[in-house]
Amino acid sequence: MRFSQRIGKRKVKVELEKENLSPELKNSLWTLVLELTIDSKKDDVERYSSGTYSERSKFFRSVWIHFFKRPIDNLAKDYDQVNYWEATNVIRKWYYEADWDLALDFIEFCVNYDESAYSNLFNNFLKREMSAYRFVDGNLVEINSKEEIQEIETAIKNSGKFNSVKTHLKRALELYADKKNPDYRNSIKESISAVESLSKIIVNNDKTTLGQALKLIEKKHTIPGSLKSAFSSLYGYTSDAGGIRHSLLEKGVQIDLEEARFMLIACSAFVNYLISKI
Repeated sequence: MRFSQRIGKRKVKVELEKENLSPELKNSLWTLVLELTIDSKKDDVERYSSGTYSERSKFFRSVWIHFFKRPIDNLAKDYDQVNYWEATNVIRKWYYEADWDLALDFIEFCVNYDESAYSNLFNNFLKREMSAYRFVDGNLVEINSKEEIQEIETAIKNSGKFNSVKTHLKRALELYADKKNPDYRNSIKESISAVESLSKIIVNNDKTTLGQALKLIEKKHTIPGSLKSAFSSLYGYTSDAGGIRHSLLEKGVQIDLEEARFMLIACSAFVNYLISKI
């Protein structure tokens, strides 16, 4: 906490920031984009006029073609490479004038351009400025605790050798994280499918249920009573037409972000637990 905040002259931010980007956060994210995504890329001068684009020019072209979707002849060139100063200034001007959600669209594009290599650095600034959003597997999602993020990331990582499980979890995350058209109902379905898929792998039977898989685990391991109760509740979500899952996913039932987030986190945690017992 800064001196001005300690003496009560400046307000201390205590609530997570949603649907907004403070000037401080916007500046911090732009600094990372400039230093990590743009300036860190090679701008091979010796290859000018060779017909081969430098790493930096390739990034600018990708922004123009795939993010802005502008005609490529509007992108300023210097010989056969993209003009760094003009391209950067255009992007910077757009970024600072854009609405908060569009600005975060661009940040997400940059992080994924480098295959999420710098997502932790972006998360550090998002956390510092009290943003409600974090990068998880390349997607910006509204998750409010470090433990929740780690649970989902660990589940996706641990399920790598179980392709069907990983596919369901990644799809659940994508549907949940889509800021323009979130699909919470199908995100829940994918989260549940990840657990069911893993249970079938555990017992090597495509027709098994989660309940049957739990019974097999209980034969080999002692599960605390409170944990059994939690598993039973989760099993209710994964039961057939007569269970909670059926009523929850009926078209007439309103599904919100909170329900989708709960199922994504709960199912990720459950996947981690089951994998640890295999």
